Amino acid sequence: MSADALILVVDDDARLRALISRFLTENGFRVITAETAADARDKLRVLSPDALVLDVMMPGETGLALVASLREANSALPVLLLTARGAPEDRIEGFESGADDYLPKPFEPRELLLRLRALLRRAASPLSTTGRGGPVPLGALMFDPERGELRGPDGVTHLTGGEAALLAALARRPNETLTREELAETLGADQAGERAIDVHVTRLRRKIEPDPREPRFLQTVRHRGYVLKPGG
Repeated sequence: MSADALILVVDDDARLRALISRFLTENGFRVITAETAADARDKLRVLSPDALVLDVMMPGETGLALVASLREANSALPVLLLTARGAPEDRIEGFESGADDYLPKPFEPRELLLRLRALLRRAASPLSTTGRGGPVPLGALMFDPERGELRGPDGVTHLTGGEAALLAALARRPNETLTREELAETLGADQAGERAIDVHVTRLRRKIEPDPREPRFLQTVRHRGYVLKPGG
């Protein structure tokens, strides 16, 4: 996947943008760059990148606003956020916007490479770390863990890579409580830990539950974790 993947790098820092572009190119990626969110939107209209490396703080529209709008438009494009703000609450804000991963600045280029490859693997095969399983009924919806696809009467509901991986992990062990620690391992060791799981669960409930405030399928087990209870 990496050898052919097209990455859109968006950062208003010209030096950092050039460094990331050169490093990713040297490691087998094809790279295009943008200086602002508006520039990125123009490129997204004519190109289909495999992943987006996106700075949070930029003049004009922020990276958080851009990724939130992409999710509202049902885009499943994998997004890795870059920011100088690395506090846990900042990472949670990034996940709430719909990002798949979050890397604080300054960072080691090797870590960027590893995280990006992990995002691409998840996007290509959401079930790669969660085993096998057939389609799972969730009311009027059907989740296919192998495809990472949530389908219903109105068509496919797009899931981010993190959402698909989390739902696949739960679908593999239906009616069994999984701890936040177990689920955090599914998404990667440093995705803001257990709090990131809660954010992904909240986003998933908006997509699979008739009433997200009274979840029927994705339930909380107090002081333990979460359980998926499939049903028609």
